[in-house]
Amino acid sequence: MKLVIKDLTKTYKNGVKAIDNLNLEIGTGMFGLLGPNGAGKSSLMRTIATLQSPDSGSIMFGDINVLEDKMALRKVLGYLPQSFGVYPKMSAEALLDYFATLKGVSSKPERKALVQEVLEITNLYDVRKKHVAGYSGGMKQRFGIAQLLLNNPKLIIVDEPTAGLDPAERHRFLNVLREVGTNCTVIFSTHIVEDVKELCTDMAILNGGKILKQATPTQARESLRGHIWTKIVERDELEQMEALYNVLSSNYNEDNSLNIRVFSEELPAPDFVAAEPQLDDVYFIALKQDEPVLS
Repeated sequence: MKLVIKDLTKTYKNGVKAIDNLNLEIGTGMFGLLGPNGAGKSSLMRTIATLQSPDSGSIMFGDINVLEDKMALRKVLGYLPQSFGVYPKMSAEALLDYFATLKGVSSKPERKALVQEVLEITNLYDVRKKHVAGYSGGMKQRFGIAQLLLNNPKLIIVDEPTAGLDPAERHRFLNVLREVGTNCTVIFSTHIVEDVKELCTDMAILNGGKILKQATPTQARESLRGHIWTKIVERDELEQMEALYNVLSSNYNEDNSLNIRVFSEELPAPDFVAAEPQLDDVYFIALKQDEPVLS
């Protein structure tokens, strides 16, 4: 099933335009929505998830008119917000059984089998008797995936799920998400480029409520082939380099010199070397091109 968003707009009462005439099509598989904090990602996620209404525009998921038939979407939706609360003195097993009841699974044996299945998928079966409130950050996020799987969703939305996770927990979480995202549409909102690189088959860069670029990660990188250059400079040369060239990023070397990456249609200067394009380059270029021109 395809998610089709047309001319979507949302302005809050304080005047912030969170979604700016946005158009987007998302098919089956893992879709990365990449953007900095404040780009409008959560506003878009909440609107798709029917938690808030836009000012104008339309959202279709297959033959479901999302804005006109919210309950039809909610039946096939799995949603993991940036942060969610849990009852403090309930085990994962008991809480999932409760959520399954809320989602309309009335048969106790059916609930038991369903809860066991989602606990195994999310690698939480061995800690099913523990209180969820005592889980680590990564375990709580995997519990979030377990609860959204209870209604066998066709559309899954996860909003900034790896923020604050340590590398091992992040890796486990991404593996779980990769496993559940093979047969449905998964929208993965993040400001971490590495997440999209590791997980997503399609992506879009969002800023200021607008889509700046949509492509597969491979297409996005290939579009920059022959236009990314690198050079080692001293720390005190960085400001001068930024004035002369379109510097995308800089990283320290062991000797405290800097490795700078520059975007240019042709060789910027004889002492630059061609570099393999990275997804970070695509991201930084899109954001730089979206910056307002100061007069």
